[in-house]
Amino acid sequence: MGNNVKNALIAAFMAGVIIAPIFGLQIVRVGMQTHLKPEWDMIVGGMAIVFVFQVLVRPFFARLFAGKGTKRAMPVLPESARRGLIFLLVAIAVIFPFFTGRAHVDIATLVLIYIMLGLGLNIVVGFAGLLDLGFVGFYAVGAYTYALLYHWAGWGFWQALPLAGAMSALFGFVLGFPVLRLRGDYLAIVTLGFGEIIRLLLINMYSFTGGPDGISGIPKPTVFGFPMARRAAEGQTTFHELVGWTFSNQDVIVYLYLTALCMALFALYVSNRVIRMPIGRAWEALREDEIACRSLGLNPTRIKLSAFTMGATFAGLGGAFFAARQGLVNPESFTFMESALILAIVVLGGMGSQVGVILAAIVLTVVPEIAREFAEYRMLIFGLVMVLMMMWRPQGLLPVKRPQVELKA
Repeated sequence: MGNNVKNALIAAFMAGVIIAPIFGLQIVRVGMQTHLKPEWDMIVGGMAIVFVFQVLVRPFFARLFAGKGTKRAMPVLPESARRGLIFLLVAIAVIFPFFTGRAHVDIATLVLIYIMLGLGLNIVVGFAGLLDLGFVGFYAVGAYTYALLYHWAGWGFWQALPLAGAMSALFGFVLGFPVLRLRGDYLAIVTLGFGEIIRLLLINMYSFTGGPDGISGIPKPTVFGFPMARRAAEGQTTFHELVGWTFSNQDVIVYLYLTALCMALFALYVSNRVIRMPIGRAWEALREDEIACRSLGLNPTRIKLSAFTMGATFAGLGGAFFAARQGLVNPESFTFMESALILAIVVLGGMGSQVGVILAAIVLTVVPEIAREFAEYRMLIFGLVMVLMMMWRPQGLLPVKRPQVELKA
């Protein structure tokens, strides 16, 4: 008990040190002078919450989970039932935008973008075990590839989409070479630097990328070559005029959602198939033990390059769609916080778990939209949730089930 109280006092003191400069100081202006007014109730209250949590709540959960030595696995569904469930979920996702409002469809489209990004990073971090903190750089390359192709060459979305994925894959391949001999923290630092280099290049190449202002007026995807817009350029016909519909902004939102859904399903299908192939097994071998992987005759160089390349491809596709959805790209959309959020989706869902990534993307995107009144405390709550997850469920919400064989004594 005495040791718990000591640890709780230390934790409370550290909480006070963190809370004081962020929430515990209020700027008060009196006439021409500015003063800092300490908010003692906020500081003391935060320290008290941390102290009580450390003394009472944490030992309770430790005792609660200590006696559970057996783990209950989820029931394994027959193949026919599993396919039927997948078909049902896809059907619900398809009809969802026709029975809800514009705001909900917008949020769902954003969720699908993060699902694509999460599945891409899951290949690098979850399958191959390579910690990547600059994944947003590939995202930016895909978005700016489409934006620049439209701005300088007049390309449409479907024309630029394959090239956006290819350019991001090329950057992933090039990044793979400097990090071949790195692992762990060193690898994370190099990839973090890569993401920041991409963002700074986009800012400084003003004459080519528009600098901090970015590129605007990016068109949305067409429907078989017919623009999904109120008006089309001279000599063109809009999709609504072709089918005889009355134009509605809701139709554009639904079309973007369905496009994002198809791209997310494509990413899920490809990643699910690849992980069952020899290259997927090689990624898992590299993640478990690089030395053992090399001793089996596998080439870690090719394995790392393939993981970076395929993960970057999904990021590029997601970036191109992001540019089309927003109609505007600028470097401030691709900061380190985006990389941290995508990595949190992979870690929270369970590294290597595709279903877990989808669930985590939904949670981390929808919950902040629901709790808008706590927007100023969003990152604080987010950090607290991640700390609690690492303490009590480090394997993630839905950890992947590893094949194993138990030998009885």
